Amino acid sequence: MKYLITGGSGLLGKKLCKLLLKEGHKVAVLSRSKREDADIEYYQWDIGKGKIEAEALKNVDCLIHLAGAGIADEKWTDERKREIIDSRVKPLELLSKKFKEQGYFPETIVSASAVGIYGFDTGEMELTEESEKGQDYISEVVIKWEGAVNDFANATKSRAVKLRIGIVLDKDGGALPQLALPVKLGVGSALGDGEQWLSWIHTDDLCQLFYQSSMDASFQGAFNAVAPKPVKNKEMVTVLGKVLKRPIWAPKVPGFVLKLILGDRAQLVLGGNKVSASKIESTGFLFKFPNLEQALTEIYKS
Repeated sequence: MKYLITGGSGLLGKKLCKLLLKEGHKVAVLSRSKREDADIEYYQWDIGKGKIEAEALKNVDCLIHLAGAGIADEKWTDERKREIIDSRVKPLELLSKKFKEQGYFPETIVSASAVGIYGFDTGEMELTEESEKGQDYISEVVIKWEGAVNDFANATKSRAVKLRIGIVLDKDGGALPQLALPVKLGVGSALGDGEQWLSWIHTDDLCQLFYQSSMDASFQGAFNAVAPKPVKNKEMVTVLGKVLKRPIWAPKVPGFVLKLILGDRAQLVLGGNKVSASKIESTGFLFKFPNLEQALTEIYKS
């Protein structure tokens, strides 16, 4: 199969490219700059100017959409909020237009999405793919993101899979290094009251999930891309301390302090979701890392 990937230079994109190549597939990545690689075909695109190298679109079997500005990277000004949404929606609008112009259509689109679609803090409620959507900004981002995926699928008659990703655990990026740093320094502590739920997934399982959903035609629609055993924030910190062999003694970081530091973005760490993996498990997908201690032990084994 030929895969075309947006956001292929990010943490998940790089690891997914390696998996696809290992499985014997052709991999093409859309990039803003020209790159040379012996294994991966890089093609330039400019979303603002509406340009994509035509060769990138030829004979694509599966589009994997990972592109999107980092939600926690910068202060949420009005301009940044628009950028976060546009960076997820506009690439698909452009790709839909260009595929139609070229007359080539992928059979499948597998897109990243997020558990934030349910709202920033849903308490003790266990959430399934059918649960009510949230009303906050992050929910708005994900609703529009998934809407763009649906629009692309309708325009190209593609099978669409939307993977609602939780906290991705990887030593090289994402949330884990930030969670682990205070623990490594011996000042690890829970955030807020520590009772907020964290639905997580090991990056290897997530890559495998993208791959399996691209290959298996029974995957259609939205799936919660989370491990089957979510934990509370205080448990995450405790297990990190155990795996990293560091004591957890520092007092909890009060919510008002995080709000002073992060502003609106504090909801990303003070809120949480208890998300069900039952639908994914019903497909026969087997998690390599179903529990947190096992996942963190593998990540920090070296």
